[in-house]
Amino acid sequence: MTPAQRLAARARLTLLLAATAACLHATAAPTVNKFEPTAQLGGSPLQLNGKGTRVRLVFKAYDMGLYTTKRVNTPAELFALAGPKRLQFIALRELPGTELGRLFLRGMGDNTPSAQMTRHALATTRLIEIFSGKAKLMPGDTFAMDFVPGKGTQFYIQGQPQGAPVGDDEFFTLVLRIWFGESPADVPLRDALLEGPTA
Repeated sequence: MTPAQRLAARARLTLLLAATAACLHATAAPTVNKFEPTAQLGGSPLQLNGKGTRVRLVFKAYDMGLYTTKRVNTPAELFALAGPKRLQFIALRELPGTELGRLFLRGMGDNTPSAQMTRHALATTRLIEIFSGKAKLMPGDTFAMDFVPGKGTQFYIQGQPQGAPVGDDEFFTLVLRIWFGESPADVPLRDALLEGPTA
């Protein structure tokens, strides 16, 4: 190897190490949209626990906010927290409904034992039907998932409830695992949702 080749190889290695370090210290992209600092659900006040942007490949898919009854900093604290919870979303690009439903289902499956998935087959099927029933979500469109203990999970698109609530308390834990499980959809987004709201 000539000196020039050694220099080029060293430069490539330096760039690779820098890129790796950047990935390891990645943070969620700042949200485009504003989320209200508080909300009401099931007669309980909620606070914005955190917000972030889902980035898939290089594209910003949606902004997301997590609302809880009290501040949580880890997935374990979130799963253990009693009371209502809300997941609020705002589309940032065109999102085909069927693809969105499929990705949600895959996220649950990646983080949930098969026996649990089978137990909640009716509720997961309903989730897919709701989003597949919408040909596409356009930039600025909203959707949400509200959980009230003892009542189930209510899905909304553009602020309109999509049928009756589905599933039980355990089913909403499956939903949360999409973003907060062992294999989350987006690690920087998970961290942003747990680190507290920023201006």
